[in-house]
Amino acid sequence: MGVLTKQKIGSYYDRYKGIDVTFTREILQVTGLITQQVLLKCGGDFWPCVVFSSSFEGAKVVANIKSGIMEKLQKANNSVSLRLSFKALESDTPVTFFVSARVAGSSPYGGSADTALFNLQFTQRPPDDLIEIMGRVLDATINSSKRRAERVLITPDSLRKLRLISKDTAAFIEGVPRRCILRDISFSGSKIIMMGVAKFLVDRDTALRLDFDDPRESFLVRGKFARAEPVEGRKELIALAIDFTETAVPMGYKVRMNEFLSAVRADNRPDNTQETVPAAASK
Repeated sequence: MGVLTKQKIGSYYDRYKGIDVTFTREILQVTGLITQQVLLKCGGDFWPCVVFSSSFEGAKVVANIKSGIMEKLQKANNSVSLRLSFKALESDTPVTFFVSARVAGSSPYGGSADTALFNLQFTQRPPDDLIEIMGRVLDATINSSKRRAERVLITPDSLRKLRLISKDTAAFIEGVPRRCILRDISFSGSKIIMMGVAKFLVDRDTALRLDFDDPRESFLVRGKFARAEPVEGRKELIALAIDFTETAVPMGYKVRMNEFLSAVRADNRPDNTQETVPAAASK
């Protein structure tokens, strides 16, 4: 962690502090939360717990109540600390920290008499590491809607900055991979070039494979061929526009696209003399 500036982290906190993020399997994967190392501390004792959701102001966790935690909370006047641990991209050592909190209430979880959902209110601003990790997810989620039409032309420069391994990839049609070349990508779709006949492909479901590096990740983004156009001078090739299925776009892909487009925006500021990327353009 620690890559973002204090100003950016402060911006994340101010804009998103009241928004809860539910820890689905996909969010667990994107954030790198190490579930086995999440603990609730009360007094000098620790209890394993599961994070159900979190914002910058509080969290909901699930814990076993047959272990004496309720009595301990009563003695501690409901004061606790939530221990969180995340995988670090740049190191083998996890990012681990405590967040001070107060238990504002609890309720049975899943109809079980053994477990409860605890509502934690943070008693201070959480560590910058948590704001950075969760802020990236929230920023990508919101910008994937606001900037869904911005297309990134695939050039050697944009490939490098996106950390895409290659513009040569595959579109899976009814599970069968067909070689293709990326022309552009966006939050909402892509344009590819491949061999084929337009009338047999338009309106068919597909899944586009996108391979990234640093860290190595592969995504299959489901969608549909929306339209086709000829490739000048190449009768055997067609350019196909893919509209991604909005609910099927992986969060990891959204985060990658958001970080690239945010960097482009920063590079294009009038007071920035760095090289700009001629990549983002409206559909």
